[in-house]
Amino acid sequence: MNVIVSRDSILGVFIFTQLGIGFIGNTLLLVLLINSFLVQLHTKKPIDLIFIHLLFANVMTILFSGIPEVMNAFGVRNFLDDIGCKAILYIHRVFRGLSLCTTSFLSIVQAIIITPSNSKWAWLKPKICTYILPAFCSFWIINMLIYIHVIISAFAPYNTTELDKFYSLTYCIGKDPDHRQSGIFRGSMVLRDFVCVFLMVWTSVYMVNFLFKHRKTVQHVHRTSLSPRPSPETKATHTILALVSCFVFFHWSNSFLTIYVCYERNVKGLENITIILSHFYPAISPFILIKNHNKRFFLNCAFAKMRKSSQHTISLNT
Repeated sequence: MNVIVSRDSILGVFIFTQLGIGFIGNTLLLVLLINSFLVQLHTKKPIDLIFIHLLFANVMTILFSGIPEVMNAFGVRNFLDDIGCKAILYIHRVFRGLSLCTTSFLSIVQAIIITPSNSKWAWLKPKICTYILPAFCSFWIINMLIYIHVIISAFAPYNTTELDKFYSLTYCIGKDPDHRQSGIFRGSMVLRDFVCVFLMVWTSVYMVNFLFKHRKTVQHVHRTSLSPRPSPETKATHTILALVSCFVFFHWSNSFLTIYVCYERNVKGLENITIILSHFYPAISPFILIKNHNKRFFLNCAFAKMRKSSQHTISLNT
């Protein structure tokens, strides 16, 4: 018996697998970091709070974007009304914006951390902790204000027509009732994206330059050493550079394809590619972070604490 599998079903399985792996990775690492931040005080670092915020944003992005996409790919139609569309799209866009802002902020903070003591930016090092929470608050406010337009323009697909829509996600439609508001909305997004990506690239170039000079210095000092071990700061910098590179690639690839799809017709294949690209960064970012030595150290500490706790319980029972 021949079994015919539709293209939408294959897409649904792929997205479900992609998001399932990403959700598990983000959730496990998030729980691990929260444990190390709240319980293991001797390992707590300010940058871990930024990692926690980033992972939380990734989890929420996966949930509020991935679940509707998977349901739609498997043929479930009209499962959201107007209120559901507004809520899902608004929450997804806000958390996706938070992921962008947090990744940019993470790159800035790491650049400050590795700054030499004689640098003009060294005075920021002791003040990093005081800037983290205000930065988070500003990220939330900026993104919540930018995406108010989504609440106004998003509707269920059965409550609109093909003529008045300016974007379509199959399960939700965006109408453009006011061109001025739409221009402000798009201009705000472009400005935010440009500023964040510019800061990522600028700090990344600075960190690469610093690592290059540091490597030359280390090679000069350790001429007799065959394999000098990199410092934790160097490992963390490599991890953040990989994180930023992945974000910039997937974010801009998805943005360019999305713009192209908006102005072209009959590009169903490209629409599917944009869906996959939009979920790649939140799906793979926890595994990039896990490669950092510090995360393995936290994992070992967590297992050691569980082992110590179980031994203490056994000793009390005996």
